[in-house]
Amino acid sequence: MGYTPEEDEAHDLASGWLREAGLDVEVDAAGNLFGRLPGTDPGRPEVWTGSHLDSVPRGGRFDGALGVVAGIEAVERIGTRAATLAVVAFRDEERGCAGSRALEDRPGAYVELHIEQGPRLANAGAPLGVVTSIVGYARGRRVVEGRAGHAGTTPMDARDDALAKAAQEVLRIHEAARSIDGAVATVGTLEVEPGAANVIPARVTFTVDARAPDAERLARLLDAVGISDSPGVAPVEMSDRPRQALQEELERRGLPVVELASGAGHDAGVLAAAGVPSAMLFVRSLADGASHCPEEDSSPEDLAIAVDVLAGALARLAA
Repeated sequence: MGYTPEEDEAHDLASGWLREAGLDVEVDAAGNLFGRLPGTDPGRPEVWTGSHLDSVPRGGRFDGALGVVAGIEAVERIGTRAATLAVVAFRDEERGCAGSRALEDRPGAYVELHIEQGPRLANAGAPLGVVTSIVGYARGRRVVEGRAGHAGTTPMDARDDALAKAAQEVLRIHEAARSIDGAVATVGTLEVEPGAANVIPARVTFTVDARAPDAERLARLLDAVGISDSPGVAPVEMSDRPRQALQEELERRGLPVVELASGAGHDAGVLAAAGVPSAMLFVRSLADGASHCPEEDSSPEDLAIAVDVLAGALARLAA
């Protein structure tokens, strides 16, 4: 998790790698770690790559960390360009992108390499994918009321079971998401009251996480699942110039150009929303797209191709 001794240790390790790569290392007020390779034209806006080093409990080894390690390799490989190149490790991405939201200075472009965290590239037979947009989302809490009663003496046709009604509502929420292309909705927690094995539930409170790739579909989804009291996070489009740089590198290598929206939030979304031209490159996930768990995986071959494409795109942007 962010701002913990474990994240501090990861940043210290990455700081050593940045220095070994010949980069100038600094840490900003939010704790974000930077390694810079000065360019030959100090007037040019900087070009950044990177990701984060924090993770969820029992998370995978690629989420976040891949973008930082690959960024160091890519920048060291391509060397000095006109624009200053920087590798950044943002703080506390998992709990709302605290590090990237705290930025004051912003680059001229940002490219983030990340494991897909899903099965779409594997299903398409493609090693890499170019992200078109980062999903918007909102979270809310729903309450379903019923009436408590004795589990043994209340006939089934006389019950007002809040949990049974909540179960129907969860299924309705799932169907609402399925009816909107690209949308997803998740009920992740339920609190049942009074919470006794021999008492009919009188009240159920549950959470809803609703996501969609653009504003129109997100608005439809939130209306359908009944979330109206959460400001949420708006969807954000990736930018043409860095996206094109990634696509050209894929085409140059004879690789398929697969475009897909990201269903998870990323630091790239925060930078894009702040006006930074941003793009993301996804690497094919194995293990049926497992992520945020120890089974998270990508092949060495796909990772090597991803670093090649990232390096080529950064070289184009910094030329």
